[in-house]
Amino acid sequence: MKNFKALTLTLFFSLMISQAFAWGQIGHYLIGYMAERQMKKSTRKKVEKVLYPMSLGRSGTWMDEIRSDKNYDYVNTWHYLNSKNGEYDPATQEKGGDAFEAIQRLKSELKAGGLDPKTEAEKLKMLIHMVEDIHQPLHVGTGDDRGGNDVKIEFFNQPTNLHALWDSGMIERQGMSYTEIGNELFKRLTPEMKAKYRSGSMEDWLKEAVSYRPMIYNLPENKRISYPYMYENYKIAEERLVAASIRLAQILEEIY
Repeated sequence: MKNFKALTLTLFFSLMISQAFAWGQIGHYLIGYMAERQMKKSTRKKVEKVLYPMSLGRSGTWMDEIRSDKNYDYVNTWHYLNSKNGEYDPATQEKGGDAFEAIQRLKSELKAGGLDPKTEAEKLKMLIHMVEDIHQPLHVGTGDDRGGNDVKIEFFNQPTNLHALWDSGMIERQGMSYTEIGNELFKRLTPEMKAKYRSGSMEDWLKEAVSYRPMIYNLPENKRISYPYMYENYKIAEERLVAASIRLAQILEEIY
């Protein structure tokens, strides 16, 4: 009985943690890992110096971790944005700001330079996190269901929600480390793929996210998710992870 209770608590807290982090820790590590492998050596060294002693992959989770620090409450709404049809409308965003506006602003501030080391490192970690976040399709929300957080589902008989499923549920289901998944996805990168994603504007990022909504919200009536949904949708998650890594590497090269 004690072992059963311990297992139940472990599963409960695992689900709670999964729902708390965008892309989940594995997703963020994975995007940073792949971006690092694509960056010019000179850029990588500059980024490593700014982030030291934190790695690029590890820095992607920092903005989630500071949610427990009230001094950073001002960034709470920077993890996502709202878009009905792939457009960016400032009037429909949170008063505290959004990922779209914050990415553009922090990128400009970092390119301008003149920041003290602590401020530069924090702004860079925020920028890395948000570029990664915005490629999780449900971080470009409709404004109606909190990016799928209000859509309650069961994933292989465990209660969760649609947002958490896309943040981490499907990725963790693979049973692989972020380096294992990253190495597998890295093999699929082609010059044509890099050129395609590098040429896209931020408005294109939003249109991409919205284009996946019909598939993401195509749920069984009983909201019980298992192999069929995974088969149809995990390839979308993989594509989004790859796109995020390409664009993150591009942005870091533009800054440094």
